Amino acid sequence: MAQLSDDCFAFGGPMMSVDEAVSLIAARVSRVSDVENVRLAAADGRVLAGDIAAPLPLPPFTNSAVDGYAVASADLPTTEAQAFPLSGRVQAGASAQASVKRGEAMRIFTGAPMPEGADTVFMQEDVRLEHGNVVLPAGLKPGANVRPAGEDIPLGHVALQEGQRLRPQHVALAAALGLTDLTVVRRLRVAVFSTGDELVSPGDHRAPPQLFDSNRFMLMAMLRRLGCEVSDLGILRDERTALASALRDVAGAHDLILTTGGVSTGEEDHVKAGVEAVGKLVLWRMAIKPGRPVAMGIIDGTPLIGLPGNPVASFVTFVHVVRPTVLALMGARQEPLVPLPVRAAFAYKKKIARREYVRVSLRQAADGAREAVKFPREGAGLLSSLVDTDGLVELGEQLTRVEPGQTVGFLSYASLM
Repeated sequence: MAQLSDDCFAFGGPMMSVDEAVSLIAARVSRVSDVENVRLAAADGRVLAGDIAAPLPLPPFTNSAVDGYAVASADLPTTEAQAFPLSGRVQAGASAQASVKRGEAMRIFTGAPMPEGADTVFMQEDVRLEHGNVVLPAGLKPGANVRPAGEDIPLGHVALQEGQRLRPQHVALAAALGLTDLTVVRRLRVAVFSTGDELVSPGDHRAPPQLFDSNRFMLMAMLRRLGCEVSDLGILRDERTALASALRDVAGAHDLILTTGGVSTGEEDHVKAGVEAVGKLVLWRMAIKPGRPVAMGIIDGTPLIGLPGNPVASFVTFVHVVRPTVLALMGARQEPLVPLPVRAAFAYKKKIARREYVRVSLRQAADGAREAVKFPREGAGLLSSLVDTDGLVELGEQLTRVEPGQTVGFLSYASLM
């Protein structure tokens, strides 16, 4: 379990920028120490626990990049086409039975090892066959269409780095190196619960003034996409003693506690008092919209994050608080969220010194450009605004106004998880 000091989240100050938040979280949270070996086929999405040096070069031997004819570069025609007798053939997965002598050519196929004596390959589309000879055109450069051994990755080079969140392409590289198992950080164990007497779980009886809990399921899905093991602890009622007891019980068995709802300072918001009864809590305000104060603290060495109850605010603060915390606890390298430039098809006003996120859909304009169309309503409680859009336009702290036609930064929902 991750053990953190009581001042881990004591960032101080009444308001913090998004960039400051991400930097401080990454700097103050340490990776869980436990690692495990997993089969290569199960490594996707896991975090590599150490560097992997290439145990062989890639490619492991010099080979042809095309189907064609291999010759010695010293024999390359320089002014006019020249006919060469064929001395044999070599296909992928086999070695040449003989070397290529000066003045000869050998038929070769993509991926086949280069025969001794040859260092250049003519593409079969560029030659012609006449009377058992191959006629090679003039002008080809020495070494053309050949992949040298180690061209991709040299022997001993760090092929995969510690902290890499493995994706299919990383798994492919490990396979190409002949690896069957990888040492990865164990999955992060995260406890998730909602708070509030106004909530019931889907499938339970809902009284007229109650709502079905949606945030918990959204957050659990986002955590699983980050590779976490998630414990669904249901809904904690607005009762301070019971809430504090539940928090104490789960702290020792989890690396992170995540709550949603009840983190403001209202008299019916009991998370603050419940956490303070068994640990330490700070209410941390980010200069972000949508969003509200985020509860952050420590219970028996386990970090706790309490997100707002409005679903859009919960989604956005998850991206900018929970996501970097999870990555830091897993020892994963922080992956910056890089907005893609698109054209705004909307006007918008915002406050200075606050980063704001606008829910948008993308469309292709008549001139072929990608345009961002703003969702027609503003509310942070509108789940449909997350379902019926493609992502968020990020508006920086110094920006105060957006006009139609202006270039803005777009973050797809897929890039946020």
